[in-house]
Amino acid sequence: MLNFLNIPTEFELLVNLLFLAVTGTIAWHGIRFRDEDGNTVFVHLLFGCIAALFFFAVLFQDVLGVVQF
Repeated sequence: MLNFLNIPTEFELLVNLLFLAVTGTIAWHGIRFRDEDGNTVFVHLLFGCIAALFFFAVLFQDVLGVVQF
């Protein structure tokens, strides 16, 4: 997925796992966020879902190798 960065192959899994950790954290926070009244915020849900899509795309394509896009 990050072919344009010219990362050596021995560091590719490490970069993918770091990317998964960051996007997973963003997705978790965005989807579970509530304001003071307990209501969800649309923008947090939107970016949380976008981060979740990238998380699962990298997980299934680059790390597990299950699918190809």
